[in-house]
Amino acid sequence: MIRRFNDYNIEVIDGLKGGKGYVTVINFFEHEDFLGKGRLYGKSIIKPGNSIGYHTHEGDQEAYFIIRGKALYNDNGEETVLEPGDLAICRDGDAHSIESMGEEDLEYIMLILYS
Repeated sequence: MIRRFNDYNIEVIDGLKGGKGYVTVINFFEHEDFLGKGRLYGKSIIKPGNSIGYHTHEGDQEAYFIIRGKALYNDNGEETVLEPGDLAICRDGDAHSIESMGEEDLEYIMLILYS
């Protein structure tokens, strides 16, 4: 199976998880592609100053792989800076948030799998 860029479901979400501004989500997978094992695989684009708010994962885990830009990442209350090539994993029961910082858009691949 081949899926072309124009076939992706692209969402622009305001105030995601209580965050600032909006986030663009390019969904690589459709619901049936997960075979019941997850719910999100795609790319997020966040403009500087925008964010996804602090939230807890229950029944799943999420990974972010940074491909462009710089992020302020909150990992269970501890803030750190993520840059291209960095990977952050929020396990089931843990909490996190992410904010785009710097001059360029933050872009990262995200994957949410069920526990």
